[in-house]
Amino acid sequence: MARDYPLSEYRNFGIMAHIDAGKTTCSERILYYTGKSHNIGEVHDGAATMDWME
Repeated sequence: MARDYPLSEYRNFGIMAHIDAGKTTCSERILYYTGKSHNIGEVHDGAATMDWME
């Protein structure tokens, strides 16, 4: 199976913090401000991109 994007275009980042410290909120903002996501998903709405496994 061919890759959709070359491996050189992948970026991984990790965030470690206590519960309710804003990890998902921070990662949603990173995706939005880098142009990888066109909307900011809110955790309390259940619309956060980082909360989905697909």
